[in-house]
Amino acid sequence: MIHSGMARDILVVLAWILALVWLRRSIEALRGIAGMVDLTELQDEELPPLPDSMRLHLTVVVPARDEGVVIESTLRSLLAQTKICLQIVAVDDRSTDGTAEKMDALIAEAARTPHLYEVLHIHELPQGWLGKPHALAQGVDKALADFLLFTDGDVLFEPDALHLALRTAIREQADHFILAPTLISASIGEAAIQANIQALGHFLARMWKIGDPEARDAFGVGGFTLVRKEALAAAGGMERLRMEVVEDVALGWLIKRELHRRSLMVLGPGLVRLHWIRGFFGIVRLLEKNAFAGMRYSVPIALAACLSLLVHAILPLAALANGTWGIAAAIVTYLGIAISMRANRKLNGLSSLLSLLFAPCVLVVVWAFWRSMVLTLIRGGVAWRGTLYPIAELRKHRVPFTMP
Repeated sequence: MIHSGMARDILVVLAWILALVWLRRSIEALRGIAGMVDLTELQDEELPPLPDSMRLHLTVVVPARDEGVVIESTLRSLLAQTKICLQIVAVDDRSTDGTAEKMDALIAEAARTPHLYEVLHIHELPQGWLGKPHALAQGVDKALADFLLFTDGDVLFEPDALHLALRTAIREQADHFILAPTLISASIGEAAIQANIQALGHFLARMWKIGDPEARDAFGVGGFTLVRKEALAAAGGMERLRMEVVEDVALGWLIKRELHRRSLMVLGPGLVRLHWIRGFFGIVRLLEKNAFAGMRYSVPIALAACLSLLVHAILPLAALANGTWGIAAAIVTYLGIAISMRANRKLNGLSSLLSLLFAPCVLVVVWAFWRSMVLTLIRGGVAWRGTLYPIAELRKHRVPFTMP
């Protein structure tokens, strides 16, 4: 039988293991992210010009369902892009809140810009498709450019964002190119959740390693995924992703890990902005459809993820009550979390002091993961914006990606 003294010693040892893991990964993140390409630091002469022979440099596909509050701002920011000619395909996916009308209202205004703008209206979702992959597929079918940008209806672009991104993708010979959006926070609660999730994200996929062909890390960002049309076709097109809830991550995995093509993630503070989480508990609703899908609808993986997060949240605090070495382990752990947040400053501009709220933020994420799994199993599938997608079909057509 393990007596109380031995139990405390084991707890302290485990706390130190966790502390050293955090410290190592945070220092790696600090160095790695500092070495990533930053579009805002590039000089014009460092980038190749866009080919004059290309009438349209980039096709931008903007799927949206019930994004009436923000869709006009997103589309106007695309129409305001400079030094590049775009084909903008706005796809209304069965909206009922005025999204379609706002898309249509911009047709006359778009005609006065150098960009080609068109609106597609989807009234019915065919069997065997999720809404967003289907909407993206409709946009891809209309694409005239060799490069495609997939984005969302609530993303804002600075006027020079797309020409900088495309020229950098061409320079880097990237088939799959991710520009990390700058995440907007409207409250301390949003900032805390966001900062702590991004710190944990360094254990999921090391963004600074995505461009390394020898590293297993692969990822995707729905707000800004730039891909060569030929590479998308080689990966099976949107048909391959037709039942993928996390189609952005699956596409990144396919291009890097299955096709062994060039994938790259870059920074660009302020160039692309997104209000990702709304309210301290907004992450719960946000992860309702994505969390269990990201764990490939596997109960063991979901339970393991929840247990791991609970250890990250509780173990350092438990160590505080176990003497000097326990206190030291907790301090080193939170130092590692703070360093990880410092590494992420170009992503969100948030203070490392938000590491002090790590435990409650992680507990909210655990609840979000658990809720996503339970709701999906109870409903027999993923319910999202009025449509239920059966779990049997989701599992059958999932891309078999794995995280490092």
